[in-house]
Amino acid sequence: MGVRTWLAGWPVYRQLTGTDPLGRGTAAKSAGSDALTPRTDSADSVARSICPYCAVGCGQRVYVSGGKVTQIEGDPDSPISRGRLCPKGAASKTLVTSELRQQRVLYRRPYGTDWEELDLSTAMEMIADRVLAARDATWEDVDDEGRPLHRTMGIASLGGATLDNEENYLIKKLFTAMGALQIENQARI
Repeated sequence: MGVRTWLAGWPVYRQLTGTDPLGRGTAAKSAGSDALTPRTDSADSVARSICPYCAVGCGQRVYVSGGKVTQIEGDPDSPISRGRLCPKGAASKTLVTSELRQQRVLYRRPYGTDWEELDLSTAMEMIADRVLAARDATWEDVDDEGRPLHRTMGIASLGGATLDNEENYLIKKLFTAMGALQIENQARI
């Protein structure tokens, strides 16, 4: 291997002797970087979505390949975020694809030490029964002077930022209809 062949692999030599004197194009590329392709090139389809984490509503492009989400990036056509995502939004792929994501209902009995699996309908019935029992036990129809209250102080809601605006709106309406007053959201705290 000659000196000239050895120097040809050095980016500074390519920059000084080639057609790219500023080193911003071909002089800066190596064989390895030349072979790289974007992760989004192999996607079968692209779906537009909204980031689920906060109330801003940044646009996302969800790249799908083989029926699985392969990449989530900011949508440059979004008038809200113009292609930018915060660190949580940029990492939202893990919300969908993480192997640590729970896929079944787990229940731990009072004073229990182990989790047990429940089917969804059983868990929903248990939750509904407990909500209704708490509402009935703490319902206040009128105050001491006879003024109508129609409320319960035994139920509260703390919404999370992983829900979108529509879901948080429906949760607020549900808890208000049940008579709850303490309704808050993580995004406001």
